[in-house]
Amino acid sequence: MHETYEPGAVETAAQKFWNDTRAFEVKEDRSKPKYYCLSMLPYPSGALHMGHVRNYTIGDVISRYQRMQGRNVLQPMGWDAFGLPAENAAIKNNTAPATWTYANIEHMKAQLKRMGFAYDWSREVATCKPDYYRWEQQMFTRLFRQGLVYRKMSVVNWDPVDHTVLANEQVIDGRGWRSGALVEKREIPQWFLRITAYAEELLNELDNLPGWPDAVKTMQRNWIGRSEGLQIPFGIEGSDEKLEVFTTRPDTLLGVTFVSIAAEHPLALAAAKDNADLAAFIEECRHGGTAEAELETQEKKGVFTGIYAVHPVSGERVPVWAANFVLMGYGTGAVMAVPGHDERDNEFARAYHLPIKLVIVSQDVRDAIEELQRDVAAGGDAMSAALGGSPARDVYEPSAAVQLIEEFQQRVLSEGAYTERGYLVNSGEYDGMDYDQAFAALAERFGADARKVNYRLRDWGVSRQRYWGCPIPIIYCPNCDAVPVPDEQLPVVLPEDVAFSGVVSPIKADPEWRKCTCPQCGGPAERETDTFDTFMESSWYYARYTSPGAAGQVDERANYWLPVDQYIGGIEHAILHLLYFRFYHKLLRDAGLVASDEPATNLLCQGMVVAETFFRDEENGGKTWFNPADVSIQRDERARIIGALAGDGLPVQIGGIEKMSKSKNNGVDPQTMVASYGADTVRLFSMFASPPDMSLEWNEAGVEGMARFLRRVWNQVHRHVSAAPVAESQAAAAALARGEIALDAEQKAVRRKLHETIAKVSDDIGRRHAFNTAIAAVMELLNVLAKFDDDSSAARAVRQEAWEAVTLLLNPITPHFSHALWQALGHAESLIEDQRWPVADAKALEKDALVLAVQVNGRLRGQIEVAVNAAKDECERLALADPVVARFLEGQTVKKVIVVPGKIVNIVAG
Repeated sequence: MHETYEPGAVETAAQKFWNDTRAFEVKEDRSKPKYYCLSMLPYPSGALHMGHVRNYTIGDVISRYQRMQGRNVLQPMGWDAFGLPAENAAIKNNTAPATWTYANIEHMKAQLKRMGFAYDWSREVATCKPDYYRWEQQMFTRLFRQGLVYRKMSVVNWDPVDHTVLANEQVIDGRGWRSGALVEKREIPQWFLRITAYAEELLNELDNLPGWPDAVKTMQRNWIGRSEGLQIPFGIEGSDEKLEVFTTRPDTLLGVTFVSIAAEHPLALAAAKDNADLAAFIEECRHGGTAEAELETQEKKGVFTGIYAVHPVSGERVPVWAANFVLMGYGTGAVMAVPGHDERDNEFARAYHLPIKLVIVSQDVRDAIEELQRDVAAGGDAMSAALGGSPARDVYEPSAAVQLIEEFQQRVLSEGAYTERGYLVNSGEYDGMDYDQAFAALAERFGADARKVNYRLRDWGVSRQRYWGCPIPIIYCPNCDAVPVPDEQLPVVLPEDVAFSGVVSPIKADPEWRKCTCPQCGGPAERETDTFDTFMESSWYYARYTSPGAAGQVDERANYWLPVDQYIGGIEHAILHLLYFRFYHKLLRDAGLVASDEPATNLLCQGMVVAETFFRDEENGGKTWFNPADVSIQRDERARIIGALAGDGLPVQIGGIEKMSKSKNNGVDPQTMVASYGADTVRLFSMFASPPDMSLEWNEAGVEGMARFLRRVWNQVHRHVSAAPVAESQAAAAALARGEIALDAEQKAVRRKLHETIAKVSDDIGRRHAFNTAIAAVMELLNVLAKFDDDSSAARAVRQEAWEAVTLLLNPITPHFSHALWQALGHAESLIEDQRWPVADAKALEKDALVLAVQVNGRLRGQIEVAVNAAKDECERLALADPVVARFLEGQTVKKVIVVPGKIVNIVAG
């Protein structure tokens, strides 16, 4: 063992040992309980960042711990390799996306290996390779034949710079998340998967995922958005057409004062031919996103179409308005507007001076109205009092009563929309009904087919108009329409050696690639040139890991490993990847490929890595951001920060603590940290600085602190193995474990602390995933061992046991370091990962003595040490004999002594 800790040499030696022994390759072994630990696969952007390091270290700690529990552990890694960034980088750098992607994969793979992650690289996948994506093409064609795939015109968010469709979540303040261009709404043909066919199951089975964070399950429930209501037909004046609306509040039907329709609705488009204002409004609505969050916060705008709907109950004429907050993609593209009972409709009605009608009141208001009506009938004055002192009427006629009731109702409405459920008024035959009664009555009126269960969830649009993605396996034939590519012709391979002309997809620009023969009629046809949304690849990669080389999407090995026992990734994926991930697993199940209902039993969402930001304001209104490594902090005499200087010696402004990102230039290069401190130190800091589900604030001083801790452990172990032959220390430790060595009080105390630490670390890592407190417990133990100044053979046995246990406890977090220590402690030929996790010895945890608090008249006055089995009389004697306690009893008579065994002695004196 080298005298000083040299991370580079230690890590190189450990990694060579792992490679030579193929330590992390795993096979199916039914003699052991399996454990599948998976971290979300990275996009090969070119370099790891500290967020990657933290995420993958969490997974590695769990994997190594579970292996030391005797489980057969699978921990794979791969690459989410398709996507727009590669294409944009290729255009910028005048290279092919494949060349850029494969180079990045090799670089990042080397970085992951440098961190010592225990991956089974024999199962590596890259989603851009045909031997991977051919199987999702086959799944797509299968779903096409089952009717779970369809193509339709769809209004989408179109990025005019990147020339592609954006998901709602990729539109930020009306601009594309990558290009920053103003997004347009376009109607284009898109391919969809019927995820809505699984909406009920996706919703209900959230209750079967106790190992998933409540926050994620809540987000998915809200995103799926199940609602029950009625689909109600409004007539169109002068037409036989019907305008269908879905509502979850049919009780408010008699409060409809207008109908809102989407700008793209056929009625609006037809009316715009003779309405310039409406045409201009429709054009305006083409810009901006389709996200509901944006629709809720934007200014509510609309234009009267000139069309009137006919109310299905009252027969009244109801104006139809085109509104910017209604989308064709949600429901029927038409909404019955009830401004008295909906905040959005209320805001719109007030802006455009449209009628507001109250048809729902609370129990209190209903009681007041009934009282007023009774008072009218009796000729009393209660009504005038209820109306705030309005002059009493000499004559109470029915018309006057109605007027007063309306005044009362307008006072309620003046405060805004009343959105709670209540009782119907101004609703004719339905007056006095509550929500449930009105729902049932109107459902009967409109027929059984009117009852609908709707979901906020939309079908998954999987078409993208860019090149670097999996080709959609569809052929267009003039005679046969859209035809799926036959299985024997799969995969449809994306050409990798391509050149770009602007941002237009090379396969769209290449007529030769598109040409093919129709598999049904044999006539000339063309291939689909759209590619899959990259969420398609990341929705089933976890399953492919279980079946490397399978002659199908997966094989029988999948059911050995699945479901994933521990999945790890960011909560930002809660309603995109994680929902598609669950959906695709159900598709695999229903295809007979897997037996489980859900893809992952447990989910851990790690927090972000954050760091300080520094910037200068530029004349053009922008900001220049400076990396924290290039900034020196100025402090006053009390160490308070008073300023910061960049490398040029000029001041910079101090921003907030934010997530590490390229845009804020506050990222820390893991390679720099590894080169300076070693991979294990970086791993240790990323696990110690914060609980895994909380944000981690980067602090290089903290990294240095972890480096000092590892050096202290190394030095202590070096001193131990240098003091005597390791074989003798091992033999002594074995004798100690058999109970053959007697220990004195100090030696027992040290050994007891060791086994208390084993118990705590086991619980912290295994059950709680509280890695930070586990590390803190080992640090406390190190302090005890450092003060243990005893050179006896018994003490050497305690130390050998302790250092072996410390090495095993640290192994999941600092595996290279532990590998070296394990060999130095006499285990040169064994793999530490195959050692069993230490178990706390119950006998070692036993105490010979207890410390009891001593109170005098209820106030703490001292402590005594007694034997564990000391009798009450002995505890009383020792308490009264204690010099400190005796001082508080001077001049008093002891009246009573109360002994609570194992806890306290209370002396009553006076």
